[in-house]
Amino acid sequence: MIYADNAATTKMSESAIQTLVATIKETYGNPSSLYEFGQKAKEVLENAREEVASLIGAEPREILFTSGGSEADNQAIISAAKLGEKEGKKHIISTAFEHHAVLHTLEKLKKEGFDITLLDVHANGIVLPEEVEAAIREDTCLVTIMYANNEIGTIQPIAEIGAVCRKHGVLFHTDAVQAIGHVKIDVKEQNIDMLSASAHKFHGPKGVGFLYAKKGIRLTNLIEGGAQERGKRAGTENVPGIAAMATALREVVKDIDKNREHLVPIRDKIIAGLAAIPHSALNGDAAQRLPSNINFCFEGIEGESLLLLLDDKGVAASSGSACTSGSLDPSHVLLAIGRVHDVAHGSLRLSLGEDVTEEDADYMIKAVKDTVEYLRSFSPVWRNLVAGKTPFIL
Repeated sequence: MIYADNAATTKMSESAIQTLVATIKETYGNPSSLYEFGQKAKEVLENAREEVASLIGAEPREILFTSGGSEADNQAIISAAKLGEKEGKKHIISTAFEHHAVLHTLEKLKKEGFDITLLDVHANGIVLPEEVEAAIREDTCLVTIMYANNEIGTIQPIAEIGAVCRKHGVLFHTDAVQAIGHVKIDVKEQNIDMLSASAHKFHGPKGVGFLYAKKGIRLTNLIEGGAQERGKRAGTENVPGIAAMATALREVVKDIDKNREHLVPIRDKIIAGLAAIPHSALNGDAAQRLPSNINFCFEGIEGESLLLLLDDKGVAASSGSACTSGSLDPSHVLLAIGRVHDVAHGSLRLSLGEDVTEEDADYMIKAVKDTVEYLRSFSPVWRNLVAGKTPFIL
């Protein structure tokens, strides 16, 4: 079985598992307790905070541990909105192809009287800094743009967008859930005020993540209770999960260059192989994308059928975000870059792991080609296209 859905979740690394198990067994005290068991847990917690901070160029006090990326996105956006509201600023800028953790939070704020601008995304899936700047107004309190798209893998010019926001005195948040571990991140150099991350996207455990918030930003609590996380996130910290996350992040950051050198040629080989399928199209920029991401549309087929048949052939893939895999609607990301409904329905995302081989690539290319051909052989939509009754789009 070839696992090619790492954008949905990754396999935990052996070292992260070892850290998790060891911490569960040996450091089970409550880190808020004053006795020795608690203080040992507190030491593990703060060591993890220092490590996570150092790996993204932050200070330990700027790291807040969360349950994952969605919680971090929510807290960052709501905090910026509340700060803006106090100053009479209720305008937020984002894009049409953000993760739903961002879009749904913005929808909630819109009902509370905030004005939301969703920038159009170009066909290559890249957001232009000059368009962000043109959208900024006197009452803009936040720009939130994802670092790398979770479906089509395009990487945004984050440092440039951050510089625009810094110039205009506007807070800048980036959802870096897909990017971290694949690209080098330095929050200070890249002008990032807030950043969200989730451990299970970089070989850590599920249910744990973090929010970076630049010193001086007053965060709004989502969870009330105890004084954990400097009073900004109540609830006993998941010390084993946090320790395992720090271990996993250290590994992926250390190996970024090596993994990129391995993945990019294999990614590009698969892209070339799938591009040879008639009436197919790569989604997102060919170069400015995550080294692990391949996303295609195939005209005349349904993506769901493609996924099920690929699973039978031993390839685990997806058609987009795992968070919306139960939806019958086409991907909002593909619609945002200009794909029409009929084409967007026939999408495939392959997100590679670092252990992928050339042989795996060859197998996946053949499996996709054979499956697309098979599905088209009895598709009435494809039959009409070939007969000229409806025009080809791709």
